[in-house]
Amino acid sequence: MKIVNEMCMDFYACPENEAFARMTISAFILPLNPTLEEMGDVKTAISEAVTNAIVHGYKQLGGTIRMHATLTADNILTVDVIDNGCGIEDITKAREPFFTTETESERSGMGFTVMESFMDSVEVRSRPKYGTSVRMQKNFAAVNLPAAKHA
Repeated sequence: MKIVNEMCMDFYACPENEAFARMTISAFILPLNPTLEEMGDVKTAISEAVTNAIVHGYKQLGGTIRMHATLTADNILTVDVIDNGCGIEDITKAREPFFTTETESERSGMGFTVMESFMDSVEVRSRPKYGTSVRMQKNFAAVNLPAAKHA
């Protein structure tokens, strides 16, 4: 389907920029007039993907995260969150609820499960030592356009 809007940004992989990514994607989807629930879903999924890149991909040592988003004419949001960190050895295992590589921390291991519950599709590609790409899609087919005002 035809892309009607697109954005791409690179930002430093630090915890403070997780909020920056959330706010940026919020502004990007505003033309779709999302409900508060839809907005929250997208922001939460982006937060999880960015946090995974910071904590697991870069081991909190910094790096660059790329967020690329598109909107199509049929109101489908696609967001890629990409890092060049350590990658994932076993994607199937990593996507299991409660699995985490951070056994010494308070991490719950629910990042991918959260993304999958809030987005319509989640695709993960990774290569050890080269990084991870998470592609998420959400369909806004029932766009909540403001009601026309009658004179």
